[in-house]
Amino acid sequence: MKITQAFRFEAAHHLPHVPETHRCKRMHGHSYRVELELSGPVNPKTGFVLDFFEIEAAFGPLLARLDHYCLNDVEGLENPTAENIAIWIWDRTKPTLAALSNVRVYETPDCWADYAGEEQGA
Repeated sequence: MKITQAFRFEAAHHLPHVPETHRCKRMHGHSYRVELELSGPVNPKTGFVLDFFEIEAAFGPLLARLDHYCLNDVEGLENPTAENIAIWIWDRTKPTLAALSNVRVYETPDCWADYAGEEQGA
């Protein structure tokens, strides 16, 4: 079974490693959407893979570190692409939510990155 819980946050960023002529080189903001997907068996007693309130409690502190901040100023997000944000969230959420199977980060409604814990550069 797979379950997904979505979260939203507002944040600014700029991409430091793109050419000077790239529009994302300039500071700008996004209304981000993050989806945390968890996979596992349904507990026959609770009927849950995991209670959504537990997911919210586990992710809440990370969400607070992102919402209404400049992502470039967040430790580990000096180059805050959607891909790097997804990896950053995975690395900090997986130890608490063992059933985490995918992190999806929407930068816009039409652009997103998925990360399922694979090796970087694979």
